[in-house]
Amino acid sequence: MIAETRIALKNAGKYKPEDISTYIDLGGYKNAEKALKSKPEDIINWIDEAKLRGRGGAGFSTGQKKRFTNEAICDKCLQKYVICNADEGEPGTFKDRIIMEMDPHLLIEGMLIAAYAIGATKAYIYIRGEYTQSISKLHIALKQAKEKGFLGKNIFNTGFFLDIEIKLGAGSYLCGEELTLLESLEGKRGYPRIKPPFPAEKGLFGMPTLINNVETFAHIPYIIEHGVEHYRSIGTENTPGTKIFTISGDVKKAGYYETSLGVTLRELIYDLAGGIKQDKKFKAAILGGAAGTFVDHTVLDTPMGYDLLKERGAVLGSGAIMVLADDRSIFEMTYSILDFFKHESCGKCVPCRVGTTQLLLLMNQAKHTKSDRIELLNKLLAEAEYMDQTSLCPLGQSPILPLKSIKQYFESQF
Repeated sequence: MIAETRIALKNAGKYKPEDISTYIDLGGYKNAEKALKSKPEDIINWIDEAKLRGRGGAGFSTGQKKRFTNEAICDKCLQKYVICNADEGEPGTFKDRIIMEMDPHLLIEGMLIAAYAIGATKAYIYIRGEYTQSISKLHIALKQAKEKGFLGKNIFNTGFFLDIEIKLGAGSYLCGEELTLLESLEGKRGYPRIKPPFPAEKGLFGMPTLINNVETFAHIPYIIEHGVEHYRSIGTENTPGTKIFTISGDVKKAGYYETSLGVTLRELIYDLAGGIKQDKKFKAAILGGAAGTFVDHTVLDTPMGYDLLKERGAVLGSGAIMVLADDRSIFEMTYSILDFFKHESCGKCVPCRVGTTQLLLLMNQAKHTKSDRIELLNKLLAEAEYMDQTSLCPLGQSPILPLKSIKQYFESQF
């Protein structure tokens, strides 16, 4: 029977988020003090050596991101920025909300350490406007942190200064992508930017910018406190640490569970989430949300990790797991996903604007006629492949993932 191992959620339920003194009693901000009295390059090295990978979905090295931003060279670098991506628009994902509502000071502490490491004195939390409880808790936490001297001028008498501000998103799925998020933060319409340049060299207002996910920041104080070797003893060789999995769909105990990476899908579904509702048979799981992949029973015992799942044609993504019982329709789930992409396309580039519409047209034709659905799936894949190669941002590059996995695991059931 698998048990939870908590890092990002270690304080969840242990203190009142509205009372900073209870967080301090748990050792809060001690790791920030330790970090601010260390050398910035040491902090970057610790995070890099710990092999912390971004928990937003891409799994990129957090240490490398910090190093690139710290070493960025530009003509007029008046300011460096740290941005927390708390947009969390991926269907089936609600892990960041849990951290912000139950342990907002852990996020602030992680952002403080990251800002010091790269020399940033201004930070933003870009959060989806629908997260009203998270926004309220963060406002209170930021106010209290400033009153206690953990934000503002001369933090821990080190001469370091940091201000953190909350910025609300307006519900665009696309703004969860970091370059589109930057456009929104600058007060522009949420359209994707062409890259390169990347945020580390030219981000917010043209300045070097570090962008990390809520869950990623929540791991940093733990690494500072326990050290590289301890952190790497948790999880897998290439993906150490823990991950918050948000499990929904046809399970008995839907919710959020934080476990060591390397846990299997079977353990998550049957041990933690209680198995399939009404004791039905497992049919499929969608890993990583709408922009994720379908998998069947042959993947149930594959360890959950970025590289191990990639070998099976699947993705870990944000950690969302949507479980389908044997009476669910793969075709109908695909229809819902493609309809979602069409609705969320910003329309800036032709391949995505026309492509998402075309994908849904093909699905509608099949829905109302007796067409050959295997032939249809091949047409969908061809269109999605074209979109993947030519679209400006990840939204247009996303339909290929679920469609390829359906071809691999569920062609006969489509």
